[in-house]
Amino acid sequence: MRLTNAVLLPGPVKVMTSFVELFGEKGYLADIGMSLYRVITSFALACLIAVPLGILMGTFRRVEAFFNPLVSAFRYLPAPSFIPLLLMWFGAGESEKLALLFLGVVWFLITLIMDYAKSIPTDFINTALTLGGNRKQILWTVIVPAMLPNILTAMRQMLAVSWTYLVIAEIVAADSGIGAMMMRAKRFVHIDEIMAGIITIGFLGLFFDILLRAARRMLFPYLESND
Repeated sequence: MRLTNAVLLPGPVKVMTSFVELFGEKGYLADIGMSLYRVITSFALACLIAVPLGILMGTFRRVEAFFNPLVSAFRYLPAPSFIPLLLMWFGAGESEKLALLFLGVVWFLITLIMDYAKSIPTDFINTALTLGGNRKQILWTVIVPAMLPNILTAMRQMLAVSWTYLVIAEIVAADSGIGAMMMRAKRFVHIDEIMAGIITIGFLGLFFDILLRAARRMLFPYLESND
């Protein structure tokens, strides 16, 4: 019974020892680097589409009416359900993994940013209209600057979700990354290495969360008292 518990539930010392072995003998740093590349690249692509589209949908009713049915429908579809299609479209390479991570966050990010755009006080817009501003001027000089802190908040929220999809993206025909390492460990019942992978993902997620929070405080210090 003790042997079974030790195998299935290794202690902290065993998990820490596995970190030393992973970094020293099994190229774990390269796995971490590949996972970082996948998360950052896919999330940057999602932001590139979601930020401008979300702002436009929250600002202009016609844009919202056109895109919202599509965004709302895809928001309720689990990203892993697209894996068979992504494998057929992109193969088992990097494109499939980036696409899965992209689909896991882009629809929710669009919705969050759209909602933040709608929450801009109407007094700001009415004042700009009174001063003679047109739609383009109001968008760039009122709405976008007022939304920037909330855009960072939305990015911080959805980056956490992106990390939750990482293992799913890396268990399908992957030979590198934290998820791939965890699947290799599963085959040999190395539970300590699996736990090391879980801890690594949690640490990296927390690190990026702190980084984005610090960026928000640095860029928008006038909001610090309200946080």
